[in-house]
Amino acid sequence: MTASAHATSPTPGPEIPTPLFGATDRRRGLIVGLIIGAIATLTRFWLLWTPTDDGTPIFDEKHYVPQGWQVLTGGNWIEDNPAYGLVVHPPVGKWLLAIGESMFGYTPMGWRVMSALAGIAIVVMIYASVRRMTRSTLIGAIAGIFAICDGVLFVQSRLGMLDIFQALFVVATFAAVIADRDQVRARMHKVYLEGRIGDSVYGPRMGFRWYRFTAGVMLGLTCGTKWSGIYYVIFFLLLSLGFDVAARRAYHVKRPWVGTLMRDVVPSGLSMAVMPVAIYLATFIPWFSGETSVYRYQVGNTIGTGGTWSWVPGAWRSLWYYEAGILKFHAGLTNSAGNHHPWESKPWTWPMSLRPMLYALENGPDRCGGGECVRAQMLIGSPAMWWLALPMLLWGLWSWFVRRDWRYAAVVTAYAAGFLPWFIELDRQMYFFYATVLAPFLVMGLALCCGDILRGSRRTAPGTRPERQALAVLVVAIYVGLVVANFAWLWPILTASPISPTMWRQQIWLPSWG
Repeated sequence: MTASAHATSPTPGPEIPTPLFGATDRRRGLIVGLIIGAIATLTRFWLLWTPTDDGTPIFDEKHYVPQGWQVLTGGNWIEDNPAYGLVVHPPVGKWLLAIGESMFGYTPMGWRVMSALAGIAIVVMIYASVRRMTRSTLIGAIAGIFAICDGVLFVQSRLGMLDIFQALFVVATFAAVIADRDQVRARMHKVYLEGRIGDSVYGPRMGFRWYRFTAGVMLGLTCGTKWSGIYYVIFFLLLSLGFDVAARRAYHVKRPWVGTLMRDVVPSGLSMAVMPVAIYLATFIPWFSGETSVYRYQVGNTIGTGGTWSWVPGAWRSLWYYEAGILKFHAGLTNSAGNHHPWESKPWTWPMSLRPMLYALENGPDRCGGGECVRAQMLIGSPAMWWLALPMLLWGLWSWFVRRDWRYAAVVTAYAAGFLPWFIELDRQMYFFYATVLAPFLVMGLALCCGDILRGSRRTAPGTRPERQALAVLVVAIYVGLVVANFAWLWPILTASPISPTMWRQQIWLPSWG
């Protein structure tokens, strides 16, 4: 949407973007945000301490929960006992688990409370990000409802695993990149109004960009949780630079591409590429300072003291040995090497949640104090949303490249960062919980589609506008209601609530779910 320059400046000129940077109804936006947050809190904390494996962690909680406890009780905030197994992820996610365990002890509440808080924060940030992108509290609220009702975000925020923390930092990065775009355009608009836009063919310098700095910090924490965060470093850096080029072009800078290269590439690279690596390395400070950290003293033991790299300090060579071992571990988790799991899946099944995960299963009359029943918890994407992933992505790509809609460019880029890299090595053993980071951008994209339906009805001929508007509102309302109803239907198998065997069979909609 554009407006002529004489609408915003005293002299006429070429068209520039309308100076609108976020929704204007701040009070209503705050109230709606608080309501969204309250509902997210209620759902995430509802019987958070169930299910368990007779009071112990379930599924991959069995790896990360003991590691969090060992981080907390070991005295140096780092794992130093390989016997805990799978010491193959950076420490940030385990620190967060340890914080929860420090508050509530080695209990289900202790090892899940931080996941629940992360899940709530994700919902609120999705609401705030979509509200900012669409300039609409209504569309932001729809995105918030979708995030509350998504089975993947819901289940992962109720377990002591690492994926929800990675999703937290990824969504925080996305929110910062979107806010940075608005801030850059606001500064560009100010320069335009002051008549200084043509002082240089490269356009103005933007000064220090706190949101871009924040995005770099969040990317560092993303990498400090799981290695796959490196893909978001690449994709979000390119997205941010793309926004910079678009901003310079929108305000008619004579050489926008060269201007971005001259003005933005170096500071963006420092904030969003160099700083994340530095933060990742900084997360190993406890490892460097620990006397018993796993693989801390390999030089002189496993690693020789001479050779080409003998000039590198022993601690750094030991860290390289540690990291190389992690890479070797992941590289060896292949199907061709004989690694198989009954619930593994490949990435082409993730967008539609065709192969979910079974996290816990209990059945028998003793489980319900009487008749036969089933208690099962599954990680499953709500079909009302996940089965529309491909249409949403196709519409998003068309809107990006044909309509030049930057909002879809942002959402599709973020979705691609969590999806496309997994096709590089398809022999790897993979699971649906890797798709946790896809869920926030799926719900954002669907909310943007709902916004398109509502806005499209306002652009019709005057004689048909009321009917089309009513139909658009009805369609969106029915769809939102369907998403909520789908979440309510799946509730028993998302929370391991007791249901009859018949009801359990009715919950399994596809053969691949069983």
